[in-house]
Amino acid sequence: MNTIKYKLYGLCIGLSMLSFSNHAQTKKTPPASYTLQGTIKGLEDGTVIKMVPGATHSSEPAVAETTLKDGQFTFTGKLKEPRFFYVVFGKDKGFIPVLVENSKIKLTADAEVSKKEDQRIDFKNEVIVGSKANDYFKKETAFRADLEKDYVEYHKGSEEVTNAYGKARTSGNKKLMDSIGNSPEWKAFEAKEKAFFAKVQSSSENLIAKHKANWWGPFFMMTQYSYLTPEQKPVFAQFSETAKKSYYGQLVDKEINPKSLVGTSVANFELKDKDGKAYNVKEIVAGKKYILIDFWASWCAPCRKEIPNLKTAYSAYSDKGFEILSISIDKDEKAWQKALGQENMQWYNLLDDNKVSNVFNVKTIPATYLVDSKGVIISDNLRGAALEEKLKELLKS
Repeated sequence: MNTIKYKLYGLCIGLSMLSFSNHAQTKKTPPASYTLQGTIKGLEDGTVIKMVPGATHSSEPAVAETTLKDGQFTFTGKLKEPRFFYVVFGKDKGFIPVLVENSKIKLTADAEVSKKEDQRIDFKNEVIVGSKANDYFKKETAFRADLEKDYVEYHKGSEEVTNAYGKARTSGNKKLMDSIGNSPEWKAFEAKEKAFFAKVQSSSENLIAKHKANWWGPFFMMTQYSYLTPEQKPVFAQFSETAKKSYYGQLVDKEINPKSLVGTSVANFELKDKDGKAYNVKEIVAGKKYILIDFWASWCAPCRKEIPNLKTAYSAYSDKGFEILSISIDKDEKAWQKALGQENMQWYNLLDDNKVSNVFNVKTIPATYLVDSKGVIISDNLRGAALEEKLKELLKS
C-alpha cells in the first residue's frame, strides 16, 4: 500500500536510529580524508566492528572492518561528499549511526550487553564530535522529538480498539474488521492518525525543499522516507543539477525511476522455511501455471492487511494451478515465526537472505511478482481485487 502514511512510518517509529548530518560551508581547504576514532566502554576486546552504508533503502555490505582493542577502534578513508554509515558491533548486535565526512571524528559511547539470549548491545552517552554534518542534522531535525511525543500521545486511549482491529485482521474476519472500522472509537483514532501523518508529511517536505540546492535535499529524502516511489518525481525535480548528480541524488533517481522486471526471467534461488528446510524456486513452480512471489515482513502493516486477500485468491485458484511464495525480509527470525503462527498462511513461506530481495530490487513492501510456468514475470504489484481479476482472466478455463 504505497501511501504517504507508510512511507513515513519508519521515520516516526525509528527516530532513534537516525542521528547524523552536516551543512557548514567553509572557506578553508577541507581535509582530503577522514579518521573515525572510537572509544567504547563495556565491550570485550576483539569485538568485530564494521562500517555499513546506511540511508540507501537497501541491505549493504560493510565497506570496512576492524576489531576493538583496549576499548578503541579506528577507521580511515576518503569521501567525495559526506556519507552516512552504521558503525555495527558484533554480529549485528548493535550499532551507532554517524555521518562521516573528511575530517577527524571522535565517537565515544558506553555499551551494555543484554543478558538475554540475543545478547543485543545497547548504547548510551553517545557523543560524536568533529563532524559538522552531525551538528547540522541535529539542528535541522530537532522537530522529530516533538513528532515522537505526538505519536505516543495520539495512541493513548486507543489501545483497546486498535488491538481488537488487529486481532480481527489477523484472523481474516473482514466482517468484524468492518464493524470495528465503522465504530466511533475507530473513526476518532483514524482522525488523530490522519492529522499526525499530515504533520509528519509537512515537516518532511519543508525540510527537503529547504535543501534543494545541494546533496542535502536527496539525502533528506532517503532519511525522511522509508522508501520512495515514482510519486516522488516532482520532489526530485525541484533539486539543482548538483543535487541530482550527488551520491544520494543518484540513489533517489534510481528509486523513483525503477526498471520494470516484467518480461524478465526469475533466476533459480534457494531459501529456508521456518524449520530450516531449503526450497528452491524450481521445486515450488513445478507443475504450477502461475506463482505469486510476495515480499513482506512481520512489522509491515500494509503487508499483513493484504494477507486476507491472498488467502481469498489462494482458496479460489490453488486447485487451478495457482501457487503463492511469501518471502519475508524480516531481520528478526523470531518475529517472523511469530507472525507465521498468527497469520496461518497455507502456502510456501521462506526467509530472505538479503540477496533475493535485492535481485528483485525490492524497495517497498508488500511487493508482488506474478510468474508463469516458464519462470517469466508477467505482472507486478498485484494486490486485492487486481490480483483476483488477473487470476480470473488467466485461469478462466
